[in-house]
Amino acid sequence: MSKASIRNVVEEPWQQFPGHFGGALSKALVRPENLGSKLVDYRISTYQPMAYVETHAHQVQEQIYHVLEGEGAMEIEGKTSIVRRHDVIFIPPGVRHSIRNNGLGDLTFIVVTTPVDDR
Repeated sequence: MSKASIRNVVEEPWQQFPGHFGGALSKALVRPENLGSKLVDYRISTYQPMAYVETHAHQVQEQIYHVLEGEGAMEIEGKTSIVRRHDVIFIPPGVRHSIRNNGLGDLTFIVVTTPVDDR
């Protein structure tokens, strides 16, 4: 059973999840494994220059990206757009997408995914 909690971002280790390359690091801050969430996967990610996630689509999951710092290239259904601080991107299920750090410094963003599992 999940319960209310307060955590600091420093408490969660950096990970490079499958399909992420070149220093595409994330901290899975709210997940079933660490806090017992049932509906939400909440992460902060920092991509070093040239880091990226491969192009992919989710079957049932929705995602929201909120860029906090840096600049990158967001590809949605084959169209690339530059994203930067305070851009918010919504990705519905079935939409092919990727994000890449083409900037000069780190690209940091929040990713919220729901539901937790893509089935």
